[in-house]
Amino acid sequence: MPKRILTGRVKSDKMDKTRVVQIARLVRHPKYGKIYRDRTTCYVHDENNESKEGDTVQIIEAAPLSKKKRWALVSVVEKSNEVDVTAMKAARKLRESAEESEGVAAETKAEAATEETVSE
Repeated sequence: MPKRILTGRVKSDKMDKTRVVQIARLVRHPKYGKIYRDRTTCYVHDENNESKEGDTVQIIEAAPLSKKKRWALVSVVEKSNEVDVTAMKAARKLRESAEESEGVAAETKAEAATEETVSE
């Protein structure tokens, strides 16, 4: 029997060499027939830690590697384009503080230059 290859989205990359991947699917209710969204959660072995949270990945069935880990990463189909807002805010604060310190340094140089011209 061939190994299944599925595509899913990485939901967690907090463990070393392990990713939590959710596979979305549509299921028909057995009694009422309504189609609803469901998801399967798989623990995937990622040897090189190449996938990150939000990436779309292809996974393949593998021999059990641990209690829950039975899938291996085949490839990263699409990198995530989600933006880390907290990191952007921190970078902006650093930039603004650097600009302010440069402005203060420029003001002190200008004051020193005017004092030199006045004393001469």
